[in-house]
Amino acid sequence: MMEKIANGIWKMSVGIPEMHTPVSMRESSIHKAALDKLDCSGRAPFSDHDILMKTTPRGVYIELPLKATEHIYGFGLQLHRTDHTGRKKVIRVNSDPVADTGDSHAPVPFYVSTAGYGVFVDTARYATFYCGTNLRKGDSEDKKHENKAIGTSEIELYGYQETEGDRSVVVDVPTAQGIDVYLFEGPTLVEAVQRYNLFSGGGCLPPMWGLGMWYRAYSAAKREDVMRLAEGFRKDNMPVDVFGFEPGWQTKAYSCSFVWDEGRFPQHEDMLNKLYQMDYRVNLWEHVFVHPSSPMYKRLIPHSGDYEVWEGLVPDLSIPDAKKIFAEHHLKEFVEKGIAGFKLDECDSSDYVHSNWSFPDTTMFPSGMDGEQMHNQIGTLYQSAIQAPFEEVGRRTLSQVRASGALAAPFPFVLYSDLYDHKVFIRGVVNAGFSGLLWSPEVRQATSPEDLIRRIQTAVFSPMALLNCWRIPNPPWMQVDRELNIRGVFHENVEEIRGICRNLFEIRMSLIPYLYASYAKYNQDGLPPFRALVMDYPDDPNTYSIDDAYMMGNDILVAPIITGTTERNVYLPVGEWRCFWTGKAYTGGQTYPFAPGLEKIPVFVKEGTLLPLAKPLQNISDDAVFDVTVIRFGETPKETYLYEDDGKSFEYRDGSYNWIKLSWNGSLQIERNGNYQGITYRITGCEIR
Repeated sequence: MMEKIANGIWKMSVGIPEMHTPVSMRESSIHKAALDKLDCSGRAPFSDHDILMKTTPRGVYIELPLKATEHIYGFGLQLHRTDHTGRKKVIRVNSDPVADTGDSHAPVPFYVSTAGYGVFVDTARYATFYCGTNLRKGDSEDKKHENKAIGTSEIELYGYQETEGDRSVVVDVPTAQGIDVYLFEGPTLVEAVQRYNLFSGGGCLPPMWGLGMWYRAYSAAKREDVMRLAEGFRKDNMPVDVFGFEPGWQTKAYSCSFVWDEGRFPQHEDMLNKLYQMDYRVNLWEHVFVHPSSPMYKRLIPHSGDYEVWEGLVPDLSIPDAKKIFAEHHLKEFVEKGIAGFKLDECDSSDYVHSNWSFPDTTMFPSGMDGEQMHNQIGTLYQSAIQAPFEEVGRRTLSQVRASGALAAPFPFVLYSDLYDHKVFIRGVVNAGFSGLLWSPEVRQATSPEDLIRRIQTAVFSPMALLNCWRIPNPPWMQVDRELNIRGVFHENVEEIRGICRNLFEIRMSLIPYLYASYAKYNQDGLPPFRALVMDYPDDPNTYSIDDAYMMGNDILVAPIITGTTERNVYLPVGEWRCFWTGKAYTGGQTYPFAPGLEKIPVFVKEGTLLPLAKPLQNISDDAVFDVTVIRFGETPKETYLYEDDGKSFEYRDGSYNWIKLSWNGSLQIERNGNYQGITYRITGCEIR
């Protein structure tokens, strides 16, 4: 029986669902008021009779219709493919997804269709989705007279074949003897995604500083190294907001003590205060496994799984007492002392690299979860435990995490990976938005100055602009070769490379007002701030397979370039577009070649856009005010909005914010509406590009 949950959302059930599922463990409420604002036909995407659900000795079996014309997207952070039609996907967390199997840092049992609906299967199991891969017995009878050539190569014999005709999505949920399935109406693909995000609790709203530039320091750095870097950035006018410490800050890192190493960082609180005085936000690396020397260890023993990892406990953070112990330590020792966020590493397991990385699927936890369920849930449980102390002090964070999953949109955490293919990292930006996730194509290393610049260009047009320099003691613009960097042998053209990097950092800083408004829409309306082109253009089949370009907010299209190429083709969807850099006009529905040179990548703005760009700041302090110039693309621009609040607290939840309407009527019109009394933006003028 179909049950309506909220505007445009329905639930179907079979059997007795398991105790531990993403919905049963959720902490955020459905944003019903926001859902009510979305258009809705009042009809579920399918009827009761369209969907087959049953329990079997194996587990739960689900079958849903899939029309021949539909294309399927989602399933979390999928790094190897965008369009999953005709593919099999196993929803299993894994830090090393080496193939297109569904394994992921953040697998999510949710998919959306170009037909304008979404499906969420509420399970923490390693569910398998067969997305139109097979026909039922007898369905090929009408093809018995077809003549197909016999392949002469392995790829011809066994390779992927395009799905043909109406098929089904078959879902296999092992072990479970009951399940809830949620259906999300569109009427378009992007609105189905919005409904899923609002069902999750709405997207996160990061602090403004979190949208600035991030730099993670050398893992072997000592106090003097940290201060040298921090002072150097300010001296060189390199915009940096967040300074990250890697594993060496702790007395024990594998597993974690969660205690500062006073030998490497003597008087660490004095060091932190100096960083705060230079307007840096400090982020600390850690993972969830608790070393016997940790102050939390003894209290967490009864609340942990029955296997260790790296000789440390695996706390069951679904248990309130365990979460409280973990959160209170972070509150007292770090958050109350000014730490702005954390990097939650290695909570994503691995089958391919480290045999002792994480716990067996057979592990039992005090809550009753087994290792399989915990693997798929530990990322979101970890995020919740770390978010708690920031809620306690009333201060927002933006942090990093290596594993996430279903219903994670409200968590202010950005995913990252130790994998390092540039094309894969771009695809991560494209795919994450289908499933309420954020992804950072962080700059970890580079093979050449060109590679460094190309990777930074992708990062500055992404959810988190991060350079993770854990392998080198000096900034990468001084030397990209690790051994030479360690020895202090630098590029001859350091100033030129640093100047290009500085300009890219400043471009990021100029986009902060536009980005912040995009995240506010994510928070209030569930609209992903970064998303695949097909989300905005589901009626354009040319966008279905594009995995190397994406929308940044409502009005900007980004098409990164990878090392070794000086030119790339960019498909511009139907409509009129302008070059972000020059204002040159292009008609959409066509593919164009672009060769913008080393210092730029193809970036386009919709015709008729009023784009707010800020004068770049070196960092975003708590009292920062942005001088904003509005760039007009086209003669008859549509209205746009800036979002304004204090940029750091949770007071926006009580309505303390403004929407600033920018419109054009022969001249720029500015209209502030809302309850926030402060001023974040000074509109200094309007220019035509």
